[in-house]
Amino acid sequence: MATSKEAHPELHALRDQLREIFNAMATFGSAAFAAKPPILDSSINLGGDPNEEFHAHEDAIHGLRALRESVKRDLDVLEKFLNDPKCASRPPLSTNAPYLVSVWNEVLHAPPPIVTIWRTFPDAPQPSSIPRRGSRKPSGVKVDVVADGGKRWIRVNTTKNSRLLAEFRELDSYLTGSEDELSDGDGASRPSLAPKEFDNSILRMGRSLLEAARRNPIAPSGDLPSVVLRLTRLDPNTSNPKESDPRIAQTIQLLRDMGVIVELGERDPRQLHQPSRGVQRRLEPTLRVNLDLSILIALVSDITHSPLPESPAAAEARYVPSPQYREWKRKRLVTSRSPIEEAEEARLQDNGLSEHSRALANQALQEMARGLLHELRDRLAAVSSSPTLEGVEFWTTPEARDRCLKIVLSKIGGPNEKRRAAALFPSPNTPLSEAEAAYWAGSRHPASFMPLVPIRVFDATIPPHDLNPPPLSNSGHVLSPFFTLLARTCRNILAHDAVPSSASNGNSDPVRDGVDAQTKDAEDDIERAAVTKANPRLTVHTVQSMLWGAACGWTTLTANKSSVKAILRDIRAAEGGYGWFEELPSGSEATTSEAPGEAAAIWVVDPRSLAEGMRSDYEEQETAVQ
Repeated sequence: MATSKEAHPELHALRDQLREIFNAMATFGSAAFAAKPPILDSSINLGGDPNEEFHAHEDAIHGLRALRESVKRDLDVLEKFLNDPKCASRPPLSTNAPYLVSVWNEVLHAPPPIVTIWRTFPDAPQPSSIPRRGSRKPSGVKVDVVADGGKRWIRVNTTKNSRLLAEFRELDSYLTGSEDELSDGDGASRPSLAPKEFDNSILRMGRSLLEAARRNPIAPSGDLPSVVLRLTRLDPNTSNPKESDPRIAQTIQLLRDMGVIVELGERDPRQLHQPSRGVQRRLEPTLRVNLDLSILIALVSDITHSPLPESPAAAEARYVPSPQYREWKRKRLVTSRSPIEEAEEARLQDNGLSEHSRALANQALQEMARGLLHELRDRLAAVSSSPTLEGVEFWTTPEARDRCLKIVLSKIGGPNEKRRAAALFPSPNTPLSEAEAAYWAGSRHPASFMPLVPIRVFDATIPPHDLNPPPLSNSGHVLSPFFTLLARTCRNILAHDAVPSSASNGNSDPVRDGVDAQTKDAEDDIERAAVTKANPRLTVHTVQSMLWGAACGWTTLTANKSSVKAILRDIRAAEGGYGWFEELPSGSEATTSEAPGEAAAIWVVDPRSLAEGMRSDYEEQETAVQ
């Protein structure tokens, strides 16, 4: 009798394949195969290196994580079966491994960028709103790999000759029988189960894929994706007479006549192409830049404008609150509380001050590594034809402007921060030169370092429904379909009612955002931002800002990383990916330095919180907070 190691050699081979695939998937997500969102990430870590967190995460290709989890489940089942000493006496285990191996091979051989793995496309018109959590998913047509930026759909089918022959035998049974069996005693005909035309499960799959492709044209061209059906185990030329039938070849020919690209057999690993990595994607901001609330706060922050600390130790010492400020914080405790409650509140206040001081020190260190305004100016100068940034404009939403002024002009902002905030949005009768002088007064940057004053304000909280991203940016670049996906997702999110914010929503972090956490100091004066019902991690004003930028085809500048990650998750869930981009025009032989620019939909920088009142050398605490 065969031992457990000798039995089931085909299962041992599949197990080895799954092990190799599972390990390879761990690093595949950061490869240059994925259709990445056009996000310009200018944030840095404290080591001074750029971040890649929006482009290098495990699920950079949507669906890769689900495929890897399926591989792990089947691998665990195979390991358990083969490690059982009694497995030699048992029949072979039924496993989904051949299909998983074939899908992975298609991922490896598919033309990049890969948009998604295992996406189900609806087979009927769907409502425009985002489905509620827990709701039943609509039926649809499964595509294993969406590649070539959405232009190529690949479906794997592991049907064997024997299975298709079984379908043929069932159809043949409907055609057998005498004429007497098909009529009653009076000669009247009865309904027949025999099909009127040749059909089978593979032909039905081909038709459903083509219909789904027709319903889901490629944005923005409107072209239909090509449909590839990979038949890994179907052999029309088999030499085994028991598995041969001319209708197998007829099925393949009918698929091709429909317009399906039919590919037979497993992939040859020797034909695996190596994608060119010589051309680097070059993301650029648009000339008109849309600012969200976190950036408005950063533009007036003491950290952005004050002289830089001389050392990391000096940065930490700068934002240790003075004894006067700590005393003022304690006086804000409600006097009606018991001594025990007051002591616990005081402890929490001290812990909060320490955490906030560390966050401000970290932001100062980031400013030392790369100044915010220097980063903005250098990036915009590269796309502007003028050294004075002529043509560059900054816009924001009415809600972001109003919340910025409320936050800064309340008890949180220091005198200089308040002056800058007012200067960014001058009254109509204030001369522009006066507003510019007020903004740059006391800054370490020279006057008119950037054309920030005035920041223009959209005339509505959300853009009209007929405002859609243009085909070209204001810099002349073709816009990525990501702009359309972002605008559509934002509109769907805002279609739901807003709900009041709460501390449990997890959308406040002084290091990440630099905004919402500060409103805790003035909750009596400033209502916390409402969050969206569709995604409580997103505030309404943030989604409004994202929508305006996407609908106009402009870059949205933000320091709110958590919201960017949340909106990306919603886009992946609703759209199955981020759209596509063309790195080079067809037939181009450009080198890395000649890579064409691409308009960034989102531009992420590090936050700069209001910090003037937290400085250890700030001597006007009482005046500033009264």
